[in-house]
Amino acid sequence: MAFHFEKPRNFAFTPGQAGDFSLDNPPETDAEGNKRAFSLASAPYENDLVIATRMRDTAFKRSLKAIPLGTEFALDAPWGELTLHEDTSIPAVFLTGGIGITPVRSIVLQATRDKLDQNIVLFYSNHTPQDAPFLDELIAAQSANPHFTLVATMTKMEKSAQPWHGETGFIDKAMLTKFLDDLTIPIYYVTGPPTMVNAMQKMLTEAGVKAANVRAEEFSGY
Repeated sequence: MAFHFEKPRNFAFTPGQAGDFSLDNPPETDAEGNKRAFSLASAPYENDLVIATRMRDTAFKRSLKAIPLGTEFALDAPWGELTLHEDTSIPAVFLTGGIGITPVRSIVLQATRDKLDQNIVLFYSNHTPQDAPFLDELIAAQSANPHFTLVATMTKMEKSAQPWHGETGFIDKAMLTKFLDDLTIPIYYVTGPPTMVNAMQKMLTEAGVKAANVRAEEFSGY
């Protein structure tokens, strides 16, 4: 689910950053507490602040789904360093899956809006097309941005209710090599569940990518 918040006056952030959202008087609570960190899925130019999350069965997320429109949150933001590097001559390559797409959406949409002259390649893995958050927006961004390449891949098409004519299977070195001329040149951004982040980091290391060229953010317990 995606949740939209009224943006505080004069609030500014860099695409890829995050915030802590707190509920003062939630309908219910548990040991995990009443505060959660979320990447800001919205781009700075958009009117709302948007977060998106898988709806795990926790008191906070049940409350998030149940509270009425107009409920106030406390926001501690922005923070985080998963932002585009400054040298636009170096390509940015994102490796992500599932709800790990949230900071990437912000970065891609803002870069498209700003007509940023920087090559961005997004490898985006999901089980099926209907499981892929923001897929339609990313496809539209690719059409609008000549410097953005979307490589969406599906890993469980046998369970899909709709067809898919793009890549299938897990992100691996062979898939990267298909779309990147030299794996050692880009700056890589890896987001998603810890198991995926670890697998991608291992793959990049074995492909000869320097650790300094890999930036990672794990999405635990989403």
